[in-house]
Parts: sequence; C-alpha cells; structure tokens
Amino acid sequence: MALCVDIRKKMGSFQLEIQFEAGNEALALLGASGCGKSTALKCIAGILTPDQGKISLDGAVLFDSAAGVNLPPQKRRVGYLFQQYALFPNMTVRQNIAAAVPKRRERTAAADILLHRFHLAEAADLKPRQLSGGQQQRTALARILAARPRAILLDEPLSALDSFLQRQLELELAETLDQFSGTVLWVSHNRGEAFRNCRRVCVLDNGRSQKIRTMEELFRSPDTEAAARLCGCENYVEAIPIESAVFLPEWGVTLDCGRPVPAEICKAGIRAHHVTIAGSTSPGAFPCAVSRVIQDLSSTVVLLRPENSLPGAPPLRMELDQTAWSTAEDKDHIWISIRPEDLLLLK
Repeated sequence: MALCVDIRKKMGSFQLEIQFEAGNEALALLGASGCGKSTALKCIAGILTPDQGKISLDGAVLFDSAAGVNLPPQKRRVGYLFQQYALFPNMTVRQNIAAAVPKRRERTAAADILLHRFHLAEAADLKPRQLSGGQQQRTALARILAARPRAILLDEPLSALDSFLQRQLELELAETLDQFSGTVLWVSHNRGEAFRNCRRVCVLDNGRSQKIRTMEELFRSPDTEAAARLCGCENYVEAIPIESAVFLPEWGVTLDCGRPVPAEICKAGIRAHHVTIAGSTSPGAFPCAVSRVIQDLSSTVVLLRPENSLPGAPPLRMELDQTAWSTAEDKDHIWISIRPEDLLLLK
C-alpha cells in the first residue's frame, strides 16, 4: 500500500503543486527553505486544506476535492513530528504519551510500554520544560506511535538541535523508524541527513515536485538546477548546446561534454572539487585569474575568473586539497580543466 498525493494549494503568490507516491519506506522531501515542504506535510496531515486534488493512504481517501472528502487530522492516522515537537507543556511525559492512545482503558498500559521502549521511564513524571532535547524528541515520537499511525511525517526533525545532539538523535530516530512498517516522509534541506536515512527522494522546487529518484541517481546525475544545488553543486552558469559540447557565454568558454547535448539544456553545473589545475596544453583547459583564496579546515577554496568572462559573470569556485594549492607555481593565474563526465547538464 502507499501514500498517494496529488494536490494544489495557493497561498498568496505562492503556488503548491505536488504529485508523488510513497510506499512502506522512508521517502525524503528535499528542498530549499520556502519551497513548500512544510506546507505539503500540513496538507497531508489535515492541518491545511488543499484547493484541489486528492490524498489517499493505504487505499483510504483522506482528501478529495472532487468528492467533497476532507477527513479531520484525528481521523487520518497520520503522525506529525513538528520541528519544535509541540508537546503539551502542562502535561508530564506519561500524560503526553497516554493522551494519544485511542482507547481510554488502554492508555496506562500503552504508555508504560512506550516509556520503556523509548527509555523515558525515569522522566515519566517530568514536564517538557524539564527535558533535554533528546528526551523531548523521544517523547514526541512515543506520542506519535501511541496513536498507531499508518504514516509518519517528519518536519526537519533535527533542525532545532546543536550539531552534536543532531548526530546522536539521528541514530535514535533511525532505529525507531526501522521498526515502523508504514510510510515515512522525511522533510529536510540537509542532503547528508536525507542520504543517510532515505533510499528515495522527491525534490521540491518553488512549490513543485520533481520526479522521484533514488538518492544515488540524484547525486550522480541531477537534471535541474534545484536538484544540483541540493546535492552539493556550487557552480552554475548559462549554457548553450552545440552538438556534444556547451558554450558558456558568461565565461566565454566552450566545454566538451563527451555526449550529445539535448536542446532543452540551459545551464551547466560544476562541482567545486571537479575543477582541477591543469597544464596549458591539457585537453579542454582554459586560463583563469585568481580572485580570492579561502582557507577552510581541510581544503582550499579558490574563486576564479575565466580569462574571457563577461563583466558581472559569476566566479568559478574550485576546491582542492591544501597541499595541492600550496604547490601551485603561480597563485595569480592558473589553467584549469573539467572532465566531460563531471559536467552537469541542467534543464
């Protein structure tokens, strides 16, 4: 069975238009801030009402604008983990969990089981303000599972935590979800977090969903600028297809692609670590002036200006090992090259 979403919602000048299906898996919804990820989750959970479309879960219709169906949140059996966890502040941990158990007579026993499972027994009588960030997250997850959901929605579940706690709680969250047999939507703008926890991904860009692909496919061959940005590409420039090459007018450079270039390609993407120092006679090499050098913890970032660049053209970012940069003979003008297979062709 699956979660099927095909909805549209207008909020001021913003238009959400998404369509995807997720099975019994953890599917990442990946996108930049403001692209509509949280809005999509709220529509699925019933917190917001789409203008048009349909949402179904395991064959049960949650929303259907044509049929006039719009189940309230409490009847959807969808668990929503908010960024700030949204625990009831005046309830204890035990009470927060018990409140979600559907049958009143089962609340005490169910809460006890979940307190033990989530290692919260010693904090059972504490209130949310007395808990650590990890205890708050575990309480929120226990409360979600107490309601016996068929799907779990995670809205950037680690964004409110410091980096050390993020790593610890990510492992705990992954272990919990491994035991869940339904659909999980993991919303994030962190590509590493999504890659570690989800096998497939749906990219959202300006309110619109792109095709679902595996994480490996996204990182290996992103086909849009939004997808390329999310998988760590730093350089983008206008591209004009010329058979098996592209002309980059802003840099005044033509690069060989090693394969036919579709006519719909309009940009080229280049990862910074795929830009390499080359000899002046190397195939495809072109000269650049060095604009700025930035020393990072373990690498050197060099901002370059190709020799034939137009005024206002974006810099070309190169990232390389500190040793490689320290041995460069000329640190003001260098020749660089980009392998054809490392050039990303973007629609």
